[in-house]
Amino acid sequence: MKYLVAGLGNIGSEYEGTRHNIGFDVADLLARQEGVKFSGDKLGDIAEFKHKGRTIVLLKPSTFMNLSGKAVKYWLDKLRIQPENLLVIVDDIHLDLGKMRLRDRGTDGGHNGLRDIQEKLGHTHYFRLRIGIGKNFHPGQQSNYVLGKWKPAEEAAVSEMTSNAANAIRNFVTLGFKQTVDALNK
Repeated sequence: MKYLVAGLGNIGSEYEGTRHNIGFDVADLLARQEGVKFSGDKLGDIAEFKHKGRTIVLLKPSTFMNLSGKAVKYWLDKLRIQPENLLVIVDDIHLDLGKMRLRDRGTDGGHNGLRDIQEKLGHTHYFRLRIGIGKNFHPGQQSNYVLGKWKPAEEAAVSEMTSNAANAIRNFVTLGFKQTVDALNK
């Protein structure tokens, strides 16, 4: 069985280490842990590995966050992966730092990357792993906050949550949605 795991973020060195790039960070960590490297391809960087008989294709779209749907749809079609085997990793300001929530469908929650994916796919029936970045910002400062770098005091929590997210991805492809949700809620 083959899965597409799309970590969302923005390309370019100016976005490295920002809250909005947590999807890229999780994909990078998982690739390092599995000993694979990303290679540039159409609409994104791709890395592939096997885990317990499942093939996992990691995607970091090169289309910028708000246009992620084009890359996700392209790779789903090219690899002939069904939407039920798509997992999108994304930041979420509505969750406290370090909290994660796995969903099997739903709204975009105001996240432009998810909105574009839903528009390009024509539905909301795909999995998303929402990773909490908190909302420690004043009204009108959301963009600066999500595009801001992690504070030194947050780095330990960020390291732990990216590691937990990588483990959740492995659980998702081997144990399935329900057991992964149960494990995240413990």
